Amino acid sequence: MKLSDHITVAVPLRISFAGGGTDLPIFYKRRIGSVLNTSINKYIYITVKKQNVLFGASYRLNYSDTEIVEDISQIKNDIARECLKLLPVPPPLYISTIADLPASSGLGSSSSFAVGLLKSLHMLRGETVDVMQIAEEACEVEMYRLNRPTGKQDAYAAACGGMNIFRFFPDESVRCIPVVSDQNRLNFFFSHLLMFWTGITRDASKILSDQTQSIDQKFSTLCEMADQVDILHRITKSSFCPIEIGAILHRNWVMKKKLSTLISSPKIDQWYQLAKDAGAYGGKICGAGGGGFLVFLAPIKAHDSIRLALSELIEIKINYEEDGVQNISSFSR
Repeated sequence: MKLSDHITVAVPLRISFAGGGTDLPIFYKRRIGSVLNTSINKYIYITVKKQNVLFGASYRLNYSDTEIVEDISQIKNDIARECLKLLPVPPPLYISTIADLPASSGLGSSSSFAVGLLKSLHMLRGETVDVMQIAEEACEVEMYRLNRPTGKQDAYAAACGGMNIFRFFPDESVRCIPVVSDQNRLNFFFSHLLMFWTGITRDASKILSDQTQSIDQKFSTLCEMADQVDILHRITKSSFCPIEIGAILHRNWVMKKKLSTLISSPKIDQWYQLAKDAGAYGGKICGAGGGGFLVFLAPIKAHDSIRLALSELIEIKINYEEDGVQNISSFSR
């Protein structure tokens, strides 16, 4: 079989509903971490192409910057560099990426990029691997090779897709538990969601580093946040009631803010309260916090009131995505 030499993959972004922070090693090394999240219909697209030698460079990368280098060690993009070290492919090589939404906004985009690039490199090497292995490799790149203070949930959400509970065990193993629900119930749930762009990008590493300081004082809060996952799971298996889920989102938001003063701000708190006053059941800042996207669960009849209350923000329409990382184009010449 002839190997592909031009591959494009699509990788979904994600929203976490409960348990964020318990996917960090500082927690799951002491107690099993639990997160419930879902992939959404917003993506990062990665193209990897074996380049013609006539272009005269070993590696060309196009993202928000352009890099043209001769050696992997010269690549400034940390994730691309370490993925190529982990899964070497003979140069010359071209890598490009484009996204539906901005980076550093709390939707797991860096892990989605790692998952998509690793999937593409495996395909170039003629290797078929399961999504759990790709997620594990993405965690290896971000958490251990780059030593970033990030958790595991983003990589697994991007690789697996759908709405899932992920359990993170002290021995580094991960279990994926799909949240079983038919499409009609998922459509009903997502019809109650609103997402707004705050216009604020932030460095998640700083927030997560601050969150892990004095962990003994915060451990009981994280345990309570992990327990919310099973409560939320029971609701999704029965009523999928937006009011009950919204109450859990609000409870998690209140607990999350206790972990670091960097998670929220007076402006974010103001926006959140405006949405609550306009009828939202509950909500959260996506990801580590500090900016990015605000998500609210609210009765459909209150949506227009919430949009009016948050008119200075940009609404982004979202829906459910069942699939994780997908090969959308591959061919050989």
